[in-house]
Amino acid sequence: MAIDLLRQVIDQIRVGEPLPFGVRDEQGQLLLAKGRVVANDAQREHLIERGLYVDHDDESAGSEASGTPSAKRRTTLFDLWKQTTARLDLLLASLDQEGFPARCEAFAEQLVALVQRDPDIAIYHSVRQDPNRLSLYGLSHALHCAMVAQLAATRAGWPPERVRTLVKAALTMNLAIVEVQGRFATLGRLNDTQRDPIRGHPQAAVDRLQAAGVQDPDWLQAVLEHHEHPGGGGYPQNLTQLCELASVLRLADVFMAKISPRTERPALPILDAARQMFAESQGSPLAAAIIKEYGIYPPGNFVQLASGEMAVVIRRGATAHTPVAAAVTDRNGIPVVRTTKRNTAEPAYAIKSLVPDNKMMMRVPPERLYGLVEE
Repeated sequence: MAIDLLRQVIDQIRVGEPLPFGVRDEQGQLLLAKGRVVANDAQREHLIERGLYVDHDDESAGSEASGTPSAKRRTTLFDLWKQTTARLDLLLASLDQEGFPARCEAFAEQLVALVQRDPDIAIYHSVRQDPNRLSLYGLSHALHCAMVAQLAATRAGWPPERVRTLVKAALTMNLAIVEVQGRFATLGRLNDTQRDPIRGHPQAAVDRLQAAGVQDPDWLQAVLEHHEHPGGGGYPQNLTQLCELASVLRLADVFMAKISPRTERPALPILDAARQMFAESQGSPLAAAIIKEYGIYPPGNFVQLASGEMAVVIRRGATAHTPVAAAVTDRNGIPVVRTTKRNTAEPAYAIKSLVPDNKMMMRVPPERLYGLVEE
């Protein structure tokens, strides 16, 4: 079932009423601009079928609707990540429709390509999660786990086909409890009725995937075993050994759960989560691969520089200790309008300490940090 975000978007596309946003297809082509009237049911269905992208900042679409020329806001990778959440919702909602395996394969290929375009932005997206979107936790967690698994497996030298299988498994491993995950992240507690499906969700996911036509044994085995523990104690089968794909999924799942905020607790610092994951995995090389991808100061971390400036890490550097950061205050701690990149390998801009999230009151749009929009 599609979650509230997607329902709200579709519900706003009404026959006989002007669109509150522009709708674009997968290639970014404008299907219908903001303000245009949806003429009939057939046109509405056409938009829903082809319109995978909604303009969030729609001044340009509004101009197109009125006939006034205007410079169109460029779609950024951050926009694509937001749209990917809604597209995953659509994909999982289509599980019972014919052709799901092919749709999931296509989605996985596009996600792999999105991560490859800029892994630093992908990592930033997983570190700086929006606490106002906790109801979407099930979807964002699946995307982040798929990204972490992809980066770790690629670092480990896996072939592309095997990486795609891993990504498909990550996207679908929790499909039976997506809404439950969102409720838990938002409410911080579950009743017995909501808790019961959790231990059975790996088998439930496999059953639904098989019913949808998925026949890949590696994909299905990875989903079934992603909550098993080496040596036993996991579920649903209490196995003592699990397949390699499931091992990566389990590590990605645990790591992302630790660094994701919930209503009842803040996100665990990256270093603490990495240490715990590495210890729990008994020094697994795959756990080490995840740690190496994120580094000590991953994109999205707030840091204090030797210059006195506070900054946000935006790029991994030549070493784990020397990322590139964007200064968001001056040396006196006063917020600045124009962010400036700082190479923390230079002594004058070396990282002195992490800045806890609750001490960083300002919120700078990531597009500005990365220079994707004009200052």
